Amino acid sequence: MQDILTSSSVRDFFTSLAAGDLNIATEFVWLVTATVLSMVGGAIGGMLLAGKDIGYQFSAMLGALFAPAGVIPAIILGLVILNLLTNY
Repeated sequence: MQDILTSSSVRDFFTSLAAGDLNIATEFVWLVTATVLSMVGGAIGGMLLAGKDIGYQFSAMLGALFAPAGVIPAIILGLVILNLLTNY
């Protein structure tokens, strides 16, 4: 495990991620992070909106499933625009 964390490619990846550089690897990490956060937010929102009516677990599951449907296209569009703006 120590060899993985000290390799130059992993160190370069974490450096570019912390510096805010946009490449395909960092964009994928930001996409996964935003999707997980949107699922958590959707689950909380579903529990708040429909928890009493259809049950807290079912509403949390529906919220977690439907939240990324609107977030993922917006994230991809935002990352594409940021990538284009860094070229100018």
